[in-house]
Amino acid sequence: MSNEQAKALGKTLWAIANTLRGSMDADQFRDYMLGFIFFKFLSDKYEIFCETLLTDADGSLKDIYSDPVKNAETIHAIEEECKKGVGYSLAPQHLWGNFVEFSKNKKNPYDTDKNIMEELRDTFKHIEESTIGLTSAEDIDGLFGEIEFNSQRLGASAKEKSEMLYNIISELDSGLGKHNLDEDELGDAYEYLIGEFASNSGKKAGEFYTPQRVSTILAKIVSLDPSDPSSGKTRHIKRLYDPTCGSASLLFNVYHETNKNVGEIYGQEKNITTYNLARMNLLLHHIPYQNFHVFQGDTLTGNQLEKIENNKIRFDAIVANPPFSLKWDPSNMESDDRFRGYGLPPQSTADFAFILHMLYYLAETGTLAVVVPHGVLFRSGSEGQIRESIIKKGYLDAVIGLPSNLFYSTGIPVCVLVFKKCDRFKDVLFIDASKEFEKEKRQNVLTEEHIEKIVNTYQQRAEVDKYATRVTYEQIAENNYNLNIPRYVDTSKEEMILDPQVIVNAYKELKTQELTIDAKIKIMCAEFGAPCWD
Repeated sequence: MSNEQAKALGKTLWAIANTLRGSMDADQFRDYMLGFIFFKFLSDKYEIFCETLLTDADGSLKDIYSDPVKNAETIHAIEEECKKGVGYSLAPQHLWGNFVEFSKNKKNPYDTDKNIMEELRDTFKHIEESTIGLTSAEDIDGLFGEIEFNSQRLGASAKEKSEMLYNIISELDSGLGKHNLDEDELGDAYEYLIGEFASNSGKKAGEFYTPQRVSTILAKIVSLDPSDPSSGKTRHIKRLYDPTCGSASLLFNVYHETNKNVGEIYGQEKNITTYNLARMNLLLHHIPYQNFHVFQGDTLTGNQLEKIENNKIRFDAIVANPPFSLKWDPSNMESDDRFRGYGLPPQSTADFAFILHMLYYLAETGTLAVVVPHGVLFRSGSEGQIRESIIKKGYLDAVIGLPSNLFYSTGIPVCVLVFKKCDRFKDVLFIDASKEFEKEKRQNVLTEEHIEKIVNTYQQRAEVDKYATRVTYEQIAENNYNLNIPRYVDTSKEEMILDPQVIVNAYKELKTQELTIDAKIKIMCAEFGAPCWD
């Protein structure tokens, strides 16, 4: 799969979105655009699977469904096999091609009185209801709930709304038809499109998207073999987790970095729209629905992992970009096992609440990488006590400072904290990468070279002048467990000290040159009879 092909397709889809959305905000149009791309994916996947079932059948899927009474037994068998194979079922009138025909002719191809909005509602309802009682239900139920057909954003009248839906479907089908898609290309283009919607959604983007380059750093770090990170070899991850998974880009990046060498994927997301986006994203990347479990709800106050294996589930790799310094409600949390032995983080900032949650579920040989604001490194009070306890346990592996203005939702500088419960080194690696970036229109960006330097420095645990150093626990204790990076990595430039005699000699040399030039100019003025100065 070529990244350039996926990017080209993503650009095509983004151009379509920009043209169609008109004055609609990017984050408002996102649900329609991404939802219909996902619907096409489900439809195509279903048709391909049905083709394998009907290889020796007499007639097409549409032929079989044309006489539901005569072919009732065959239809039932097809749907049952599809539910086992792809996790849902569709009738011919619910397939993507039917809606493309509807949009081109502005007429229901099945000669019913239903308009395109009613047919789409029926289709999405059928997909979801077909999963009832199946393991796929948790991954498909409610996926299309955010597509509002009655929204005034689509148009003032039913006719205008239908016209907008016709245009979205027709343009999408045309745009997708211009590219030869391999298995992963649509998923990668979908991820590119999510990034474009994020970059045009301002602060709202923080709810669902981690910049791709930041995501890559976390993914590469947790994918390293913990027994020998310096080898650069990736590990098999039995279970992967993101407690604030957004659109699931972090989870997919880890899956990609390990060359799909991940068993089960777990995530939780509070925002219902983003929760649906995450499930779509994972399915579009051909991650089997049996292999991932994404829950909807507040990770801190509605922890879904408590229900799994009597709260004994643990993860080989955990990645997260939690909302920065979120206010939370620690009421009645004193007895929660996640915070036992540490105390409760303050109500004003939940940063350490997320960290403690993840540490609790981290396996003994696991790796955790999380993006946090710099305040986590030095804030005092209960946060200072929690930070001290974590360091004393030997769980903190590395502190990586990143540049400011990397995120769409905030311009503040952030850092990546890496934790391991099995500390082999008895020190903490500090990396200050805050000054290494390239400027683009709206954001600072990390290049592949910047990422490679960060990851290589981490995996080799190298000490690099003005960039990285290893600090013992004793040194950190002497600094009252303050992790502020400039305390340990000196990136200041040495002040140049000049010899006064060197300055005097340079002045004399310049003065001599000035007198020489003045003399030449006077000669030239005399030759041309021009006035000159004394």
